[in-house]
Parts: sequence; structure tokens; C-alpha cells
Amino acid sequence: MDKAHHHDRDVVAKRLKDAGLKFTHQRLAIYEMLAATVTHPTAEEIYGRVKEAYPMLSLNTVYMTLDTLKTLGLIQEMRFLDNTARYDANVDAHHHVICLGCRKIEDFGDTTLDRVQPPASIRRSYRLIKHSVEFYGYCGACQKREE
Repeated sequence: MDKAHHHDRDVVAKRLKDAGLKFTHQRLAIYEMLAATVTHPTAEEIYGRVKEAYPMLSLNTVYMTLDTLKTLGLIQEMRFLDNTARYDANVDAHHHVICLGCRKIEDFGDTTLDRVQPPASIRRSYRLIKHSVEFYGYCGACQKREE
């Protein structure tokens, strides 16, 4: 899945302004770092990368910014194997394959999986918002290491 569907600087600025929030270079840098990666980084990984350009950045600012961007629908938070919060600027419907060896997470789109419906009993007892499918296995590099 490519990154062409992601919001540009103007959209991010407008969403922040519409929510009554200031557009800051730190907020933009955090969003742009996420939009430029497919690795689903943790807040700490984002902090480490963005801090290089913004030495005064605090981890608390990263957490607050991620929460704001999530609330505005500009990013999504996911939890996989270790239940650590990971972030993605790809908010389009998509699914994941996760390597049990190196923990790499890859996005993929599949219209067949997009149409999967849960059993009627679940649809009656839950107000479902969205769904995604996760596949777990070993990537090519990890398979080679095992051999």
C-alpha cells in the first residue's frame, strides 16, 4: 500500500486549526515522520527520530501529539504481539502481516478481507466500527536464519 493517500501539510494544519489547536513544527514533524514510514513505530521510536531535528522535544510532547493526531483521525494506534502501542499514518482500511521472528509489520490491502462479516450474534451485541485482519508467520529473512 503506498503512502499517496496520506494527508499533506495543509490538511494537517487545517485539522489542527479546526480543532482549535496550534500548528507547530514539532506536531508536523511527528506526523511527517509517521507518514514517511511503513514500520509502525512506537512513541519512543518516533521520539528518537524526531528529536534529532528538534532537540528540545520531550517524550511527553510526542505522546500528547500522537493522541491529538489520533483523535483528529490523522493517524491510528495499533497493538500487536507485545501489546505495545504502535502508530500508523495510513488510516485507510488495510490489514497486516506480522513476523513472529523479527516483529516486522507489513500493511496490505485486500478487498476480499475488507468485506468479511462477523457472525450475526456479534453484529447484534456489538456496534462495530471497523475491522482488520492480522496474519502471523515468519518473513523470508527469518526463514533463512532458521535454515
